[in-house]
Amino acid sequence: QVDVVESGGGLVQPGGSLTLLCAASGSSFRISAMGWCRQVPGKQREMVAEILIAGKATYADSVKGRFIISRDNDKSTVTLDMNSLKPAGTAVYYCNTVHGRQGDNYWGPGTQVTVSS
Repeated sequence: QVDVVESGGGLVQPGGSLTLLCAASGSSFRISAMGWCRQVPGKQREMVAEILIAGKATYADSVKGRFIISRDNDKSTVTLDMNSLKPAGTAVYYCNTVHGRQGDNYWGPGTQVTVSS
């Protein structure tokens, strides 16, 4: 069984920074992709950033230049460094992992990020 757990969320002032960490455990296959999405009640879930096993990263236009995604393949972790945070960034952030040749998808339970003065 694969477990995915996020950590690092919390309250931060506008312009501040937070680092989110996601750790996957129990997988018998390589994790081809790891990423983050976020969701606000009443709105659709939005892709924030994704990184492939070789390190190629993709960002949503809304966070490009402010967020940095990275991963440690040996430890099966992915990190999202969030800088210059805006109130619009307030959401529950979820970690997504894609495993194995068949691309099995596993999600974490989410971590709350609140950007407010």
